[in-house]
Amino acid sequence: MPGTNLTREEARTRADLLRVDAYDIELDLGSARDGGTFRSTTVVRFAANTPGADSFIDLVAPSVEEITLNGAPLDPGSFADSRIPLPNLAAENELRVVATCAYTNTGEGLHRFVDPVDGETYLYTQFEVPDARRVFASFEQPDLKATFAFTVTAPEGWVVVSNAPTPEPVGEGATRVWKFEPTGRISTYITALIAGPYVGVFDAYENGEQRVPLGVYCRPSLREFLDAEAIFEVTKQGFDYFQEKFDYAYPFPKYDQLFVPEFNAGAMENAGAVTFRDQYVFRSKVTDAAYESRAATILHELAHMWFGNLVTMEWWNDLWLNESFATFAEAVCQAEAPGSRWPHSWTTFANQMKTWAYRQDQLPSTHPIMAEINDLEDVQVNFDGITYAKGASVLKQLVAYVGQDAFFQGVQAYFKRHAWGNTRLSDLLGALEEASGRDLKAWSKSWLETAGINVLRPSVVLNTDGEIESFAVLQEAPALPTGAKGAAVLRPHRIAIGLYELTDDGSLVRTERIELDVDGPRTEVPELVGRHRPAVVLLNDDDLSYAKIRLDEDSMAVVTEHLGGFTESLPRALCWASAWDMTRDGELATRDYLSLALSGIGRESDIGVVQSVQRQVKLALDAYADPQWREQGLARWAAAAEEHLRAAEPGSDHQLAWARSLAAVARTDGQLGLLAGLLDGSVEVKGLAVDTELRWTLLTRLSATGRADDSAIAAELERDNTAAGQEHAATCRAARPTAEAKAEAWASVVESDKLTNYVQEAVIAGFQQSDQRELLAPYAAKYFAAVKGIWETRSHEISQQIIGGLYPSLQVSAETLAATDAWLTEAEPAPALRRQVVEARAGIERALKAQAVDRAAGAR
Repeated sequence: MPGTNLTREEARTRADLLRVDAYDIELDLGSARDGGTFRSTTVVRFAANTPGADSFIDLVAPSVEEITLNGAPLDPGSFADSRIPLPNLAAENELRVVATCAYTNTGEGLHRFVDPVDGETYLYTQFEVPDARRVFASFEQPDLKATFAFTVTAPEGWVVVSNAPTPEPVGEGATRVWKFEPTGRISTYITALIAGPYVGVFDAYENGEQRVPLGVYCRPSLREFLDAEAIFEVTKQGFDYFQEKFDYAYPFPKYDQLFVPEFNAGAMENAGAVTFRDQYVFRSKVTDAAYESRAATILHELAHMWFGNLVTMEWWNDLWLNESFATFAEAVCQAEAPGSRWPHSWTTFANQMKTWAYRQDQLPSTHPIMAEINDLEDVQVNFDGITYAKGASVLKQLVAYVGQDAFFQGVQAYFKRHAWGNTRLSDLLGALEEASGRDLKAWSKSWLETAGINVLRPSVVLNTDGEIESFAVLQEAPALPTGAKGAAVLRPHRIAIGLYELTDDGSLVRTERIELDVDGPRTEVPELVGRHRPAVVLLNDDDLSYAKIRLDEDSMAVVTEHLGGFTESLPRALCWASAWDMTRDGELATRDYLSLALSGIGRESDIGVVQSVQRQVKLALDAYADPQWREQGLARWAAAAEEHLRAAEPGSDHQLAWARSLAAVARTDGQLGLLAGLLDGSVEVKGLAVDTELRWTLLTRLSATGRADDSAIAAELERDNTAAGQEHAATCRAARPTAEAKAEAWASVVESDKLTNYVQEAVIAGFQQSDQRELLAPYAAKYFAAVKGIWETRSHEISQQIIGGLYPSLQVSAETLAATDAWLTEAEPAPALRRQVVEARAGIERALKAQAVDRAAGAR
């Protein structure tokens, strides 16, 4: 029984049979304020290459009232397993389906949200991967493109936005009707509908004769915080940059960006109607790193208008054609677009995206960038660090390999050749080969069709005079994790080697850069022979390739003492990332990583790097530290956080980052008293704005340590009785250090399905407190007893939150590994469920190894 799944073979068979021309979709949302269900009417016109053949159309709905194929009624009772059979097709077909569809509170399909501030209802769709079928009958696969014309009935006074420009509504009484013009030929998953009393700010992108209307929307309760001008500024920079580099005008008639509630992802690239999580409308002070992250997301989704929407992958195994390119495009645009506030975006990319990729690539579930996607369940767990971050990293390496001009020439040809169509990897490689004159088949096999990560190490031999006698780059291909498919390979790398000298003031300045090709296990660098040894030799300087790097012993000694001395942010980020890799890999003890962080973070100016290091130190102490030493390490880190908070420039991003870092780790009476004083106003740190979001951060820690009770949480919620406030309150309640609080949180997530996606996420975040291991220990067995049933009865997004979020990751022990292994053997989980649990298990295995290394370091 297919259930809601669809295999690649089924999709290929259907694509060979059908050509879909047009959808006309009528949705009656007039009773949206009441919730429950809505009426959906779909008329789809399509051709069949083999008259007389059978096929099916997809639908997820409580019921079907009418099915009419080519004027003949079909039995609505034939609707089963999320499919409507279509027998005996004609050469040209018209299908009409009338169904009752359901609103969701999971962020999938048509999500319904009631704002506690104004009591109004807000709707939006989220269709990637297979959820358009929750709203209208559809051939739910990316290569069956069509035009889409929506007609929507909704309450009077609402705003309705879709892919096409919004028409004037017509009608009288309590509802109005919006009849949208047909779209261009697009895939089902990028169609969209956003409806409710949203408010908008409007502008236009103008370039010569071109004029593209722009809109930015949010709920009225967030309007005072909506910095639309900043959003428009980034958007217009993206339009300028992408249209020049892609040599293809923006392909849709308008561009709306809508900040919507309870959104599962960062954003979604619906054609001309991009939806974003509305946490990007900042209610409180955030650091510049948050604005940079938002800008990157804006540019990522805009790049998708070409990569993914104009030209779409044929099947989900080429998802990287969408996501890797959009991720690369966001970074290169921020780095190069005139007027960009973040020309250092490659530092952020190295520090965050690559760290994500390196972690994902060392899991048992690692896979080639061009993944094997057998069905929809495969792709739903494949929106990961390989598809986004490793793919984008490899594209950066490809640019270094063929040259940026040739790369974009190939991309331009690709868009012109395949506009409004579907493609495979070979289509893109062919265009890039033509533009660059290089044969990319071997490159593709090494980089796109194999899994795993390489490690680059310098080999430096000095003569008796202290000069370099030999220098080589050593390449390793660590074995893939147990359970991973394939074999490790050595790859060709185009890298730069940076030579850095230490100045009298403690700065590290690059004096020379050598660019070369590295291939095989050892690559000699004769240019360095006979020369004075610099203070630091940094492999993969400028971060051209995708590989973990290591420092030689002498360079590591200098970096340990002077990491903050690099005058540029990117080499600092590369060294921070290398140290973190070494800690995760058990090559550097957690206590030594802490010492490195304490010595270098005070001189780190890049706020994004500072915040990443803060998160990584906390993770290392919680998971990788010897349990017997852990409290000592946490105490050192908490003391340093308080010191940096008090010493930071008043009102600075660093001050806010250290306040949040202290709130994550405060443990002494004095530190917790400081948090409580900041919250009640009895203590002031000059320049620190204790605003809404920071107040909740402080209260979460006070709740988790038993310093704030239910009445304190209720009082804070009264101050901020918004959707975000209700989610924060749920986190605080679940964080309380009592058996009763944990039981209540567990029951609300596992034993009930009433929570919305965001409230469930908030409860899980509060439940898992690293200081409460003993309190949480009994829930390990409960997890394994419940997890398969959750997978089988909840939606994908909801089950994924629970499976990853409630895994007993704080119980780092051989017993947890054994319990996991027993469950994997006995439960016979579906492949997608197995993958999620195996990934969580790998975290325990890695933590045990790192703890042993830290324990040995303590015995030195």
